[in-house]
Amino acid sequence: MASTILRRATSSVIKSSLLTEASRRSYASVAVGTDILSAASQVSLQKARSWDEGVTSNFSTTSVNDIFKGKKVVIFGLPGAYTGVCSQQHVPSYNKNIDKFKAKGIDSVICVAVNDPYVMNAWADKLQAKDVIEFYGDFDGSFHQSLELGKDLSAALLGPRSERWSAYVVDGKVKVLNVEGAPSDFKVSGAEVILEQI
Repeated sequence: MASTILRRATSSVIKSSLLTEASRRSYASVAVGTDILSAASQVSLQKARSWDEGVTSNFSTTSVNDIFKGKKVVIFGLPGAYTGVCSQQHVPSYNKNIDKFKAKGIDSVICVAVNDPYVMNAWADKLQAKDVIEFYGDFDGSFHQSLELGKDLSAALLGPRSERWSAYVVDGKVKVLNVEGAPSDFKVSGAEVILEQI
């Protein structure tokens, strides 16, 4: 039922907002070869943490440069913490395959969603994945917008979110990119797929 609603919502929202989206975007669409350090140069993400940790750190953020520069990173984005496919399939696929990523020389496996870092922190704890996957909040969606991976899921009562996607990034350059056809799909963005592409 939820999948059907998301598919319908995605279809109607896309049709109604294509023209306005195209007219206001000034971002480069992400693709293999995109330099994330340039495309999202003004963007910072917020590492998952408790509210008290946020206060102690003066609500610090992490620049895209610090996340990707000089590193081999597998990053996956999803519509939101605590949602069905995200909790039941997407994050678990990376959590159970973390040793295979490390064996391939991956420095970081990162999960990012249009959520605040406090929700991401509680969700990572609930999934028992915080010790192996780095979780980041994209609280205002600017990271996803800068890569044209944002998605309006207002029809599903989620508001501005992101596509479901995964990428292999080396020193800021996208080497592999997988984007699902719909947010409820889980066909190309899981750990098993990208492991074969690295």
